[in-house]
Amino acid sequence: MARPASFLEAYHCCAPDLKEGLERWITYLDTEKYASAHTMRAYLTDMGHFLSFLSGHLGLAPGLADVADCDLRDFRAWLSKKAGQGAAATSRARSLSGVRNFYNWADKNGLLHNPNAARLQPPKRPHKLPRAIEVQGLLALLRVLSTRTDRQGRQDYALVLLLYGSGLRISEALSLNVGDITGDTLRIMGKGRKEREVPLLRPTMDAIADILQTRPGAESGAPLFIGARGGRLNPGVAQRRMRDLRREFGLPETLTPHALRHSFATHLLAEDMNLREIQELLGHASLSTTQRYTEIDTSRLLEIHKKAHPRG
Repeated sequence: MARPASFLEAYHCCAPDLKEGLERWITYLDTEKYASAHTMRAYLTDMGHFLSFLSGHLGLAPGLADVADCDLRDFRAWLSKKAGQGAAATSRARSLSGVRNFYNWADKNGLLHNPNAARLQPPKRPHKLPRAIEVQGLLALLRVLSTRTDRQGRQDYALVLLLYGSGLRISEALSLNVGDITGDTLRIMGKGRKEREVPLLRPTMDAIADILQTRPGAESGAPLFIGARGGRLNPGVAQRRMRDLRREFGLPETLTPHALRHSFATHLLAEDMNLREIQELLGHASLSTTQRYTEIDTSRLLEIHKKAHPRG
């Protein structure tokens, strides 16, 4: 993975012992923690911002001893500077999480000990509920997309069906290769290298078969979803394509690739599927993560509970 420019700039201003520690941490994230490319990029960006602040704050190239000596005032000054630059509470909380990861790892591996990062209270994040898209709106979009005959239209249809029909993350869908599609189930390697099996609906399988008909002879290792130049479809391009579809069909701004995953879970819950089963389909490590979806339709959940419980 290419390292963010902000991290590289800060890295080159560090003392040799800190550079060595950072390299070991990155190796740990990649080969032991199996962090996704998105998580790696976020952590390195966060650490780069912190080290850049520390370098200016101290007026020298920081080493492990300087990182170990940071007190609560230093961390608060760093977060205050980010706030002054316009970083929202969510962004600052995420940045603190990335820096804490380095401190926790460094402590466990004997590089340094500094409890202050763990003691610092993160900025309060606004509680935002995931927004599901109305079933009728999604079905109307799919009906129109199913009539498209151009390559992009066919691919849009298959991708939307896959995200909504199987609850995939956009990164999981775009990492698929032609050879991964066999039968009516799909094995997905999710976050933390956790493998799960998800079902493929018949319309999804038909849509995928349709786009592959336009690419005869595609090798099993070729990307399933391709961009304009024939390479793997970029997540940013997929996001822009979804934005174009929103505008074309007058759909709400909340219709994003991730909202399709949220809608998958919400609509299954509304049809009385067990929350544990939804957790398995989504690949959530913790049930508490899946439970966020229940907040969307609490009244529906209470109704299910009343009908299902033996004493209801």
